Amino acid sequence: MGGQAASVIRGVKTCRTTAGEFVTISLGGDVDLHHSPMVRNELIRLSGDKPARMIVDLSAVDYMDSSGVATLVQALQQVKRYNGRLVLVAPNDRVLSIFQIARLDSIFQIVATHAEAVAQ
Repeated sequence: MGGQAASVIRGVKTCRTTAGEFVTISLGGDVDLHHSPMVRNELIRLSGDKPARMIVDLSAVDYMDSSGVATLVQALQQVKRYNGRLVLVAPNDRVLSIFQIARLDSIFQIVATHAEAVAQ
């Protein structure tokens, strides 16, 4: 892999890995009103490099509220502006249900594993 960086931002763990044409950011903990601004800043910063594919690993996210969802919608819009793709990986059932209830599961590409996201 090209490079790797990890940090903990007030309970939200971000781990960025770049390799070729994609960047992966792994989130953990609660992506809520208190933490989503930090996540938003990181996603906007990463999208500034215009990766062909931005992979957001949600496997370690315990809880996400509407501000977390809004953050991902904003990131999706940003990535689509330059014709990139945003892929969500492995949200737990609780987080996935938020996307399903809002019918955003038809807007976002959601896959079960990181390997699937990389192979897309």
